[in-house]
Formats: sequence, C-alpha cells, structure tokens
Amino acid sequence: MRTALKRGGEETPGRGQEETPEGVAGPRRRGFKWAPGDGSRLKRAQEEKPPAPLPDRPRLAPDVRVHEPIEPGAPWLVQSGSQRYLRVAPGMAKLLTLADGTRETEDLARELGWSVELVGEGLLRAQRGRLLEDADNKPRRDRRITFVPPLTIQFTVVRPERMLNVFRPLTARLAHRSWGIVAAALAGAGLLALVVQAQTTITALSEPISWPALLALLVVTYCGTMLHELSHGLVLSHYGGRPSRMGFMLFYLTPAFFCDVSDGWRLPRNRQRVRVALAGIATQSLIAGLAGVSSVVVALAGGPMGLRDFLLLLTVTNYVSGLFNTIPFVKLDGYLALMSHLDISHLRDRSITDARRLVARLLFGGRYERALPGVEWAPLFGLACMAFPLYVVSMAFTLWGSILESAGMVGAVLVSIALGYLSLRVYVGVAKLLAEARTAGSATWRRVTVSLAAAGAVAAALLGISVPYTVTGGFVGEQGRTVLVATGTTDRDAISPGAEVKLLSGGVVLQKQLGTGTVSSGEFVQLSVPFSAFVPVTGLDSLKVPVDGVVLDGARLAPGTTGQAVVDAGTRSLGDWLYLKYVAPFWR
Repeated sequence: MRTALKRGGEETPGRGQEETPEGVAGPRRRGFKWAPGDGSRLKRAQEEKPPAPLPDRPRLAPDVRVHEPIEPGAPWLVQSGSQRYLRVAPGMAKLLTLADGTRETEDLARELGWSVELVGEGLLRAQRGRLLEDADNKPRRDRRITFVPPLTIQFTVVRPERMLNVFRPLTARLAHRSWGIVAAALAGAGLLALVVQAQTTITALSEPISWPALLALLVVTYCGTMLHELSHGLVLSHYGGRPSRMGFMLFYLTPAFFCDVSDGWRLPRNRQRVRVALAGIATQSLIAGLAGVSSVVVALAGGPMGLRDFLLLLTVTNYVSGLFNTIPFVKLDGYLALMSHLDISHLRDRSITDARRLVARLLFGGRYERALPGVEWAPLFGLACMAFPLYVVSMAFTLWGSILESAGMVGAVLVSIALGYLSLRVYVGVAKLLAEARTAGSATWRRVTVSLAAAGAVAAALLGISVPYTVTGGFVGEQGRTVLVATGTTDRDAISPGAEVKLLSGGVVLQKQLGTGTVSSGEFVQLSVPFSAFVPVTGLDSLKVPVDGVVLDGARLAPGTTGQAVVDAGTRSLGDWLYLKYVAPFWR
C-alpha cells in the first residue's frame, strides 16, 4: 500500500516543492552572477530564438515578485507564479525592482549608475526568463488542475497560508527539543513493538484482510498522509514561509495528497529547508510508533485479535512508507532533503545528465561537459536514479503481479499500461543518449555499430534466455476437493494435466504455502466462486465471479479455503514469456 508515495515531476517534485530552476542572472559585471542551476537550456534558447525587442518602459510580469533576503547573508529570490523561484544576484534584484513600467532604459541606467548596454543585457535576460510583462502573452494564471510530467496530476483544493498561520503558536511549542526526543522515543518504541511481535506481524501480513478492516486501514492511512503533507506546511510556516497550495493528486495513477512548499527556497538556512522536507517522514514515524505501542497494549489487555492485526498493519504501512520516502533516488522527501542540504538545484536531473554523458562517452566517444563539475559522485548518483525506478517496478510486480495476473482483463490492462510506460521511458532514455553522443561529436560509424550491437544483444537475450513460466489463478476448497479456477485471460493452454500447482494464502503483502496439488486429467467446467479466490479480502463471499475450473489431485484443504494457485508451466524464452504475460491476455 503506497498511499504516501506522492510526488511530482520536473518543475514540481515532491509535495509540490519546486527545485530552483536556472538562475536568471545579469551580466558578469557589477556583482551579477549565475545563481545555482544549469544554464545550458537558457543558452540554447538564446541561440535558437532571436530576442524580442525590449519594451520602452519595462515592467515585471503580473505574477512576478522580488523577495528581499529574509536575513543578512540570505539570497535574493524572484518568484514567478506560485511555484517557480529563481535566485538572483543583488544587482539583478535591484534592476527588477525598479522595472515598474515608469522608467525607460536610460532612467534605469542613471538610477543604478550603470551603462545603458549593461541594463539592456540584464533586461534581455529577464525577458528570456519570462519575468517581464509581454503584451503578446496573457498572464499566467494559477490553475486548480496542474499536470506535472511525467505522470502526476495535481488538484488544488485550498490555499493554506492563513489556516496554517493559526497553528504557528502550537508549532513553536512543539519545535522544542524535548518534544523531538519524545517523538523519537515513541517512533523507536513502535519498531521495538514489531520486533517483540515479529511472528504475529508476519502472520497478519500473510493472511487476507476483512473488508471493514481494509476500508478502515485505507481511511486511517490517507488521514496519516494528509497529516504528512500538513506537517511540511506547518514547519515551513513556522520558519516564516508561505505554503501556497494544498490538495490531492494522482501520483503515477495512485491517489495521494500534496502541499506546495516551494516558498521554502526563501528560507535563509539549508537546515531549515531540510527540516521542511523531513517533517512528513517524522510525522509518519510518529503515527507508526503510536500504532505499534497501541498493538502491544491491546495484546497485553487481551483485546480483539482483529484490532491488534489492524494496528500492526498500520504500523508496518507507515514505517515502510516513511522509509521509502527517505530514498534519495526519486523525487521524494529524502531527495529534497539531500538537495536542500547540498544547496544544489535540480540535483537529480543534472546527475542523470552526467551519468548519461558518462555512458555515452564510454560507448560512443566524444567530448562532454559535466552538468555538475564540482560533484565527483554525481554520475554514480545519476546511474542509481536511472536504475531505481526499474527496481521499484520489479518489486511491485513481485508483490502484486500474481494478484493482478489473476484479476483477469483489469489486471492485464494495468500491468500492460505500466510496462508500456516503462518501455516509453527506456526509449526516451536511449534517444537522449544518442542525442548526447551526436552533440558531442562522436563518429557516426561508432554510433551505428554500437547501436546495432546493442540491438543484437537484446534480440539474443529475448530468444536465447529461458525463464520459468507460471500461470496464476485462484483456488477454492469445496465438497472435499480443491478446484483450480481461472478467468478468461488465463493461459489455459499452459495448464496441462499433471502440472504441479502451489496453493498459497492470499495475504495482504506476504504469502505462505498451504499445500500442493497436480492438475487432473478432467476438463475445465464453468462455475462461480467467491471474490476472495482472487483478491485477499474476506467478508465478500456473496460476490461471485464466473470462472472456469478444473479439479486438482492430491490437494486436501478445509472447505471454504480460498487463495492463489500458481501452476508450473515449464520454461519459455524471454521473448515468449513477455508476450504470454503482457500481450496475449488481451487476445484470449
């Protein structure tokens, strides 16, 4: 259950918090300098598109604000819209402040004591950074619905600044170190509770869950996610920032909440932004600790086993979600904390660029510039960022693949969409790799040779590598026999008489083997079975699913037992395996 995994994309990673984009700087004289960020894209834009003429009396765009440093030593910031923040040098900030539509270029130069050429260069950079008013373009409006590449849609519900300001006195009291020690102790006590009840926890994860418990778990978990996001906003408000948006979103088609704390870039100290980023993880650890300790109390008091199992599931869910959020290889809280600590904007994207250029240099040759020349470990970090999504997808298939496979056409569609999107990302990555090599001046013959060799290696792997092939369905115990049941998308041709079948409990996360059997020589017959034969949820036996079934020999389970059946169908080539798993279900 990954309700807390909610992040955006390039412009709005995590909770709506934006990484500082390319700095808008003035000329390299009189204190102008580039703010943190890779200016290569801005340079390319300058080369590709001729500059538009500057207005006679330049004025800032309606949605642009210049923020003075919060304290001495803090940076000047320019805000464009509700989410885009840019660091600028003091000279550029002064120029933008004076650009109010009442002064011509000569007036600005006279007030600043600069040359007209220098002022014009600074205004031109501001214009290319979309900071000046443009009569041809309508002002950007804050939208309620925002699409964040690659696959996140945010729905703004409230503007939380005033609401969170009400809680600032309470937040100031809770910010004391003693409360932090109490929270850490409670989080540790929850982990200890899981260790003490390890066997009970494993059993709870390996058993089906009742539908009322599942509904309660979803509600409580989503409430915890809301508190997670609210914590980001409360900490930002405590330090003087202004959370701009709160709402819910579809993060890779998973519903979740978000809180836009892009204003955190105005905070003067890195550690303050780190605390804003980690506030949600701390909240989830606290919730997990409370649930874990409560499960021990229920057990000692002889309370209902169902309540104890529910609390254990809640504990594990929050700890796992919090742990996943600390991983810095995706744009979650851990990455934002690392980026804030290092004070390097677009750390992940620029590290991936360095990693891609490293791979391109090794494969194709050429001359490449580093996006992060001062960070030696950036290419390795970028490689990890590239590989980690593949690991996440593989783990998700390991945990949920069999359930999705046995869910018929719905499961086949979901899995195929996920794999199709993953394939698209791989294709885009390869295209970028070749583009990097071409830009770096690598030899055409080398690019062609390496590409053909790579394509040949992929083809050889698809045809030459054999992998185990299994067919997943459900089973029911009835009338002294065990019946293997399959939906219409199941590969029935691979279920041959005598094939070995493993019978597994339909656990929420884990599974345990209940027994084995073999497919009998009888024919498949049509019947109706409980919904729990395919989904690990109990209490819905009145819901019947039409299926095809065949009796299993050698399997004796208690009447009414349901779960997953995994049929050993031998081996297939990797290409056949991919086709049978993710293409053929649509045509059965």
